[in-house]
Parts: sequence; structure tokens; C-alpha cells
Amino acid sequence: MGKFSIPRNGIVTGAIILTLAGIITRILGFVYRIYMSNIMGAEGMGLYQLIMPVYALAWSLSCSGFTTTISKLVAQERACGEYGNIRRLLKLSIAVTVMISFVLSLGLYLSADFIAVNIFHDPRTAPALKLLPIAFPFMAAGSCLRGYFFGMQETHIPAINQVFEQLVRMFVIYLLAGTFMPLGLEYACGVAIVGCIAEEIFSLFYITAAYKKFGLKKRRRPSMHNHAALVLLLSMALPLTANRVTGSLLSTVENILIPLRLQLFGMSSAEAISAYGKLTGMAMPIIYFPSAFLISLSISLVPAVSEASAKMNYARIQYAASRSILFAAIVGFGAASLFCVFSAELGQIIYKQDLSQTLTLLGLMCPFLYMQVVLSGVLNGLGYQLFLFRNSIISSAITIAFVYFLIPEQGINAFILGWFLALIVTCALEIGKLRSKISLEFEFANWFLKPLICASASGMVVKYFADRFLMPSLGQVAGLLTSVAALGLLYMTLVLVLGCLSLNEIRGMFKSKP
Repeated sequence: MGKFSIPRNGIVTGAIILTLAGIITRILGFVYRIYMSNIMGAEGMGLYQLIMPVYALAWSLSCSGFTTTISKLVAQERACGEYGNIRRLLKLSIAVTVMISFVLSLGLYLSADFIAVNIFHDPRTAPALKLLPIAFPFMAAGSCLRGYFFGMQETHIPAINQVFEQLVRMFVIYLLAGTFMPLGLEYACGVAIVGCIAEEIFSLFYITAAYKKFGLKKRRRPSMHNHAALVLLLSMALPLTANRVTGSLLSTVENILIPLRLQLFGMSSAEAISAYGKLTGMAMPIIYFPSAFLISLSISLVPAVSEASAKMNYARIQYAASRSILFAAIVGFGAASLFCVFSAELGQIIYKQDLSQTLTLLGLMCPFLYMQVVLSGVLNGLGYQLFLFRNSIISSAITIAFVYFLIPEQGINAFILGWFLALIVTCALEIGKLRSKISLEFEFANWFLKPLICASASGMVVKYFADRFLMPSLGQVAGLLTSVAALGLLYMTLVLVLGCLSLNEIRGMFKSKP
């Protein structure tokens, strides 16, 4: 690798690099969403959110399984010194994913009108659906190259890429918004998709340039023939792809069903789309914001656990799994306290919308939502893709059942309740799998009881002082920022005092061995 190679001194190192990029990207994303929601409104955001699952589905079909597979195989081959195999696997993955993406692009372009009218029941989505396929080939090739850098644990390159591609999207939308947004919501959605296309094109050019500069320099003869490499690649990528595709398809079913079932609840079509836009386009990005570190940690866990498994270092796998779950629980309960205590203020300040009930309900899910992120990273690193595939189906089946049967009676909260139950079931199954396969110890007190006590106590104390002193004296925005900082400080102090997490454990995550 080049001279700017990041030393592999711990699982958290790569996660921190990705997290810094993730935080910057999420801040930019919030600015982007606030800007978009102001010029498109809740109904426009709802239309945009109808289209995005198609984007996610195309990514799932063409490259999602290959990205994780390349990351895992590169880590394995690197541990064995087989650098020739790395180059062969990467070339094959790019060839396969780009071919799939071209087929998907043609299929979506030809069927865009049918999907808009007969599936989304809104012809205004058709122009955006015809533009979207342009992004697919760039997305496929770029995803494989990112998987290579994750596998080499050179996370700084995808991290920088992540920030700049978001800036490119925002810049393009800002240039086009004034001209096309006033023409109607279909044009507004089209502008948003053009931003996505520009983002993917820039991402591919950047990651390709980085590979040419920092990629493998030594020419080594691969020990694997093309046929064997392709079989290995597909044997791992196809189950992962099936998992992601099934998840995307079922998510698309949910996204289509929710507005339709809300109409049976008594809403008009515009009201249903607006409610859906508030939930998926406004509230959900807020609750996902604190998970930046955990998503980065999950990405870093795949090659790290895979490499440890190749070397049969099971002690490190146990340590990484237990500490990652602990970190997820701490972040999750802290986020739950924040969203439950300041739900009304967050909705008003960020979107000027009343999101209090939605944010409170979603906030309660955060511990399980964040825990599931790192559990998937560990299980992917261990090669349990089929198990995750089964769990994905179980989770979506629970959610869709709630959407179909209960939304007409209970409204949008039925979806949140179904999602909550699905997360609990999924986390229980995945923890059980790790306990049986790597003898993972179930730490109920540290993972659940202590963080719950700390989050509840800190939330009540800070809320009391915020309502009586901070908000009246500092104003809503400054008062909220001060309150959030106080909540985080008090919460982490209690976590350390109760012994849920120690400073030595934090330092241990930065070491190459526990």
C-alpha cells in the first residue's frame, strides 16, 4: 500500500475514521433534508421516499452482497499473503456487478411508467424513475472498490469519499433547485435523483483514482483460477445479495402499503403521503444520526472478524463481539433518553414540524436498532449470511403484518410497533446464535439494566433543569444544545460510575489484541 496507509491497530480505529466521515455526512445530510423539506414539503418528501427504495433495491441486486464479500475475502487473502487472489477477486466482482447493473438499468427505464402508475399509484414518480438507472453502473463498480479498501482496512479512503460525494449531491441540487423545483413535485423529485447520479459518478472517479495510487503495487501470481475465484465469490455474495434483495423488496412493499393502508385509516391520499414523508423522510433520519459510529463499527467488524476467524483467534472474536454490543447498548439507551425527553424540541427546531409522538416511539427502539447493526457485522464476518437472510424475512414478515392488519385501525403507530417487535425478535435470535457458536456471554446487566438506569436518571434530571432554567434563559436552540451536551455528559458519567464501561475497556478496543 502507499505511504498514507493507516496502521491496523484495532477494530475501532477504522470505525472512528468512518464515524468522523459519517458525522460530517449526516450533518450535511440534515442540512440537505431540511432544505429539501422546506422547498418540497412533506408531500414532496413522501414522493421522494417512495422512489428511494427502488434505488436501494438496485443496489441490493447489483452490488450489496459483493461489497461485503470483497471486504471479507480481501481480509482473508491478505491474512494468508495471497495478494494475487485479491486482484483477481476484485476484477471479477466489478465485471459481474456492472453487468447486473446494466440489465437493471434497462429494465427500470422500460418499466418506469408501469411502476409509477400501477405500483406507486402516482404518475409523478415516473420521470425520476427514468433518470435513476443512469446511476446504477457507477454505483456497482464504486461499491466493489470500497469493499476492497474496507477489506484492506484502509478506511480513510471510503471515508473521504463519503463526505465529498454528499457535497457533490448538495451542490448539484442547489444549482438546479431554483430552476426546476417551482415546476412541480415531479420535477423536484427529478432534481433529487440528478443529485444522486452526480454523487455516484464522482464517487467512482474518486475511488478509482485512489485505487490507482494506493492499491496493490506488487504483481503476484494468483493461486486461484478464474473459475474457482468466481465460484468462491458467488457462493458468498449470492446469499448476502438474496438477504439484501429480500430486505429491499419487503421494505418496498412496506413503503407502498403504508400510504395505502393510511387511506383506509381515514386519511386522504395527500395526507397519507405527508404522514409517510414525516416518518421516513424526517423522523427516521434523526434517530439514525447517533448510530454513525455503530454503522462504521459494523463495517469494520466484517474484515476484522473474518481475519481473526481465518487465524482461528476466537478469543478476539468474543471480545470484539461483546464490547461492540456493549457500545451499541450504551449509545442506544443514550439516544433513547435524548429522543424521548426532547422529542418536541427536536421536531420544531429541525423541521418546524410536530414530531413529538413519532420521535418518542422511535426513540424507544434505539437500543435494539443500534444493537442489531453491530450484531449483523459480527455474523457477516463469521459467514452466517443465510442465518441473517432468514432473520431478515422474519423481521419483514412481522412488520408487514402490522402494516397490513393494524394501520387501518391504529394509524402510523402500528408500523412503529411492528418494527419494534421485529427488532426485539431479530436481536434475540442473533445474540442466541453468537452464544451457541462462539460461546458469547450474555451480559444482561451491562447491556440492558445499567444503561437503562443511567439513561432514565440522566434524562429526568436534565429535562427538569432544561424546562425550568436552560430553555427560558438561553432560548430554544441554545437551550436544547446545552441540554443535549449536559445529558451526554451526565449519562456517560453514570455509565462509568456504575461500572457498565471502564476506561481500560475503551483503550482495549484500540489494541490489536484484547
